[in-house]
Amino acid sequence: MTRTQSLFVSLLIALVALSTNVSAQEVRDSVVKIFATYRGPDFGRPWTKLPPQELSGTGFVIEGDRILTNAHVVEQTNRIYVQPPNSADKLRAEVIGISQAMDLAVIRIRKDSERDEFHASHPHLEIADALPSIGSTVQAIGYPMGGEQVSITEGVVSRIEYADYNMDTQGLRIQVDAALNHGNSGGPVILDGKVTGVVFSGIEFAENIGYVIPSEEVHLFLEDIEDGSYDGQPRLYDARFQTCESDSLRDYLGLEREQTGIVYTRADDDSDLPLKHWDVLDRIGDYDIDNAGLVTSDDDLRLHWRYFIRELADDGSIPVTVIRDGEEVSLSLPVTNQRDDLVPWIGDGYPEYFIVGPMIFTPVRREHFYELYLGYGIVDGSPVGLRINDEREFEGEEYVVLAGPMLPHPITKGYEILGNPTIKSVNGEKVTSLAHLVELVRDNDESSIIFEFYDRSQETLVFNAQDLIDSTEEVLEDNSIRDQGSDRFMDIWEE
Repeated sequence: MTRTQSLFVSLLIALVALSTNVSAQEVRDSVVKIFATYRGPDFGRPWTKLPPQELSGTGFVIEGDRILTNAHVVEQTNRIYVQPPNSADKLRAEVIGISQAMDLAVIRIRKDSERDEFHASHPHLEIADALPSIGSTVQAIGYPMGGEQVSITEGVVSRIEYADYNMDTQGLRIQVDAALNHGNSGGPVILDGKVTGVVFSGIEFAENIGYVIPSEEVHLFLEDIEDGSYDGQPRLYDARFQTCESDSLRDYLGLEREQTGIVYTRADDDSDLPLKHWDVLDRIGDYDIDNAGLVTSDDDLRLHWRYFIRELADDGSIPVTVIRDGEEVSLSLPVTNQRDDLVPWIGDGYPEYFIVGPMIFTPVRREHFYELYLGYGIVDGSPVGLRINDEREFEGEEYVVLAGPMLPHPITKGYEILGNPTIKSVNGEKVTSLAHLVELVRDNDESSIIFEFYDRSQETLVFNAQDLIDSTEEVLEDNSIRDQGSDRFMDIWEE
């Protein structure tokens, strides 16, 4: 960095601290560079992980001797290092709270002595309580690609909306026109000396469009992980609505011009919701919903109506008003932040598996659906796509797929695996989970063992039962696989 560039950075940092009690040096000293070794899941070979990939990002000090950053900077890593500003030291760190859904994580320096020494000279930044105003000028501080020193880019808050994050989760999102590049992720966005948000993404082929997680979402995340785990915000499940902008639809429903809202279109017999088909969701609490499903908030932001669920949720329900047959009806809708999903996310973990003979079985998780199923196309007949958003019908229910082609062995002669077929039955008994499949194979007393699949294009696999079991050790040895399966399945297998 030249002397002129250094002076420019110092000037920008000073501007960050104007009109506040935060000094320019405190802002600089609170922002760190993070190095991580990422080991992603290998869905086709679940006993191992993908080759290591070195990543870097940004973090900043928050109260409690912690460092806040993005989840995608530190997720599924086996090494994390924090480099203080203006230092060559790299301090080993660990994740103590993470939400991949909201792309936020908290880490801390592992050694007590290093942690105490670091935080004695690196003060925490204060996180703002209020959202920034549209048009506010903010500064993004971080360590983007292209240099080693801290970088500051300035931009304007151009949009605030309720948008999609990860894992079917929504939240507030700020759009800024500051240049945000790889390495900026996890860095603070400063307004009036306080953190107004956290950098988390940009648009690769668009100029000066970057996205920031606002301080409101940060506060909710930090409160949520106080008990050591992330539970998420309350949501309304199994409710499908459509906009009410069509004149023909409004005429059919007999709505007056001043009557606005969105139309409930799911009327399943097994739904626990007190809604009826063609109900018009008119208000959530006292907030009026327009025909596009948006609400104008007290600060004149137009936000999706679901944003207000977390504000209004009380003892597992929210108050709403619907228009039913021309009349207003007050209802209470159930909301929850946890449910027993049939196809949950793996999250920050790794896929489970069990190997018998040349076959690798794994429970279906949401990542499998996107990584494996969509890669090959959903095979004709598999029920996974149809039930991807369902709850479990009974405890432990899950679908099981073959993680990939069968491992090489003479016993596979004449058979072919197409994509990642979903197992239907073993010797005619329906498979309800991978644990159940392990039990069926373990307890089989027939001379043959037959694997049938839901997928109509997948042929049925028939093996000599003893030959299949005997081939397992050969397959494991030939492929340098240490463990036949995940711990919980091996406990069942060895009973």
